[in-house]
Amino acid sequence: MSLTLRDLVEAARASAAQRRARCSEGSVRAEAEVVAAESGGAGRFRGALEGTGLALIAEVKGASPLHGTLREDFQPVDLARVYEDNGAAAISVLTEEHFFAGSLGHLEAVTRAVSLPVLRKDFITEFYQVYEAAVAGASAVLLIAEILARAQLQELTEAAHSVGLDALIELHRPDSIDAAMNAGSGMIGVNNRDLETMKVDVEHSLQLAPILPDGFVRVSESGIEEVGDIRRLRAAGYDAALVGTALVTVEDPGVVLQKLAKG
Repeated sequence: MSLTLRDLVEAARASAAQRRARCSEGSVRAEAEVVAAESGGAGRFRGALEGTGLALIAEVKGASPLHGTLREDFQPVDLARVYEDNGAAAISVLTEEHFFAGSLGHLEAVTRAVSLPVLRKDFITEFYQVYEAAVAGASAVLLIAEILARAQLQELTEAAHSVGLDALIELHRPDSIDAAMNAGSGMIGVNNRDLETMKVDVEHSLQLAPILPDGFVRVSESGIEEVGDIRRLRAAGYDAALVGTALVTVEDPGVVLQKLAKG
């Protein structure tokens, strides 16, 4: 399948536009502000990743652009509960509909079913998507440096904080580090997948580790499959790792998660 980052972003924007046509941004923001007032503010997701060891963010996703359906019996809530019971520090839910078989419904169902903080993972480019995440019960949103200008990263991070969400700033290219540092989130995620070529290499996180800023929560994302990966990332100074396909595609994700968590 020939797929570009532009395709992913445009599909996400089209989906957001359809939802906005049904419910205005003003209405969604007002609801998000009510949820934020009840939640106690941002910091829950970030706090779950801080501390000793390497925290694991276990991902809920039904498909991927390269591999199609990842789990025939895909049940988002059941999977999230397995993660919660087997050592995950937080959960990531793919909400992109066209290529990852996700939905906001999955996000909302998972946040209601588990007590762990939940990250909305999508191609977020506008305030509307941030407010939706808060309404659905998320604790954080993913913001991708390569698809957002520096000012957008800052504005969307501020919007996230205003409705009680943390923002994980994801990057792949080293030249995005400065913008990520200045976004104001305090968290940087290194995506081991190049979203232009779709190639994955865990070594990418290890290569970038020496130039990541001190004082930030550091997260390695994609391609993490073995205990050896966990140990090398921890030794390189990472605070957390996001694991998806290695869990979703196995018969017993709880067993695999336990092994990684003990790494």
